[in-house]
Amino acid sequence: MKLLEGVQTYVEGKRSGGTGYAKGIQSLASFCRHAGDVTLNSISERQVASFLEGPRTSTITWRNKYNLLRSFFLFWVARNAMSAVPMPPQRPPVATTFVPHIYSRTEIRLLLSTVRSSQEKSACKIDARTLRAFLLFLYGTGALVGEARGLLREDVDFKRRTIIIRSNRFNRLREIPIGPDLYKVLRRYHTTNHRKGEMNAPHFFLTKQGNPVKERAACQTFQRLRTMAGIARDDGARYQPRLHDLRHTFAVHRLTAWIKRGADLNRMIPALSAYIGQVGLGSTDRYLSLTPERFRTQLDKLSSRRGKKRWRDNPGLMRFLAEL
Repeated sequence: MKLLEGVQTYVEGKRSGGTGYAKGIQSLASFCRHAGDVTLNSISERQVASFLEGPRTSTITWRNKYNLLRSFFLFWVARNAMSAVPMPPQRPPVATTFVPHIYSRTEIRLLLSTVRSSQEKSACKIDARTLRAFLLFLYGTGALVGEARGLLREDVDFKRRTIIIRSNRFNRLREIPIGPDLYKVLRRYHTTNHRKGEMNAPHFFLTKQGNPVKERAACQTFQRLRTMAGIARDDGARYQPRLHDLRHTFAVHRLTAWIKRGADLNRMIPALSAYIGQVGLGSTDRYLSLTPERFRTQLDKLSSRRGKKRWRDNPGLMRFLAEL
């Protein structure tokens, strides 16, 4: 079997399973151009290595492409189209030093109060009502930007006050409840912006033309809003505050609110992981280090250094999570 045919068959299988796989298609197409339409069994480790070692390829990108190609080759090895997986040695993971920006509640209010003036120009693709509802949705649910953009009208159940979140990253669905404040925001937006004849797409958040909100437009619109609101980092970080940081802000604000109320974090942290769609529960641990220093005493009680098992090792807590 030739490489191009193998890629087409593999991609069709991914799509039939409901996976978007856009970045995977792009990487496999690049590998086809690099290696040529050779037979699968003739692909060598050297060819794969030269593809991975492209110009200005970061370690993270290298590892992502590596894992994608390895899965592709394993698929065809299992079907006897290849005799071995021609992969070079894996690069070790790189420890990230990036710290997301956690918006203060004052900054959140400042962003929202600046929305109308930032969207006054007729050239703006997103109107003020959409931008405000979009920001509050991200801050109120901790959803990824792509999850918010992909939200469909049918995913919002106003009667049950629940939302279905579709994750492109893991091809999973999760249904989450929404609080009264966010319910009012979404209900009002649905009433004012979802007029028949003006919607070209089934999505919940729409541009002025009734089309889905694209990632580039959302990020550019937010950066203009942030600049007008005067919100910036002065800690020497490489990146200024991002739209995606609203997800991190949601998690940290939830943790601090629970601590103030004296809630059992051992029970609530797994619930937070499930709510925001974390595949690995342990990944939520990083938000503990981003909480204000004044809560350090309470957080130290979760530390395994005191000889206590961590919450994710407790079968009772895992049963609690399964019942959410």
